[in-house]
Amino acid sequence: MSAEEHDVTFDSADAGASLTFPMQCSALRKNGHVVIKNRPCKIIDMSTSKTGKHGHAKVHLIATDIFTGKKLEDLSPSTHNMDVPHVIRKEYQLLDITEDGFMSLMTDNGDTKDDVKVPDNEVGEKINQMFLTEEKECNVVVLTAMGEEAAMECKEAPKSG
Repeated sequence: MSAEEHDVTFDSADAGASLTFPMQCSALRKNGHVVIKNRPCKIIDMSTSKTGKHGHAKVHLIATDIFTGKKLEDLSPSTHNMDVPHVIRKEYQLLDITEDGFMSLMTDNGDTKDDVKVPDNEVGEKINQMFLTEEKECNVVVLTAMGEEAAMECKEAPKSG
């Protein structure tokens, strides 16, 4: 058999192939990210209790879900590892909004991304206001973490030329 007869495909994975990575609890910081109850969260407050007679110092985390805004809390020994989500923030140019509420976004390499819905919150209202009502060119910031993505921000596109 010659090499031309084999149709072989290889799946490649980038550095963020895993949805999360471990980090020692004591190394987590306010405004950082952490996974609580299987949800990607942003840490809004944390405090450490002293070592008691029953072992480890404990870290008390208060965080908000980065997609739903729901407040979550967790208590963990400071020496234990917690999962931290790989959070990717990308800015896309908004090309169109479909009838069913999905945005057509242009990626850096000129392809279109059509799988992000206009959110049902203030960000969604701002997207509709700027793009549909005011007919301004705008960029949408999309946050991706743990297999979910959502529009987080809309801003006027810088004028080119």
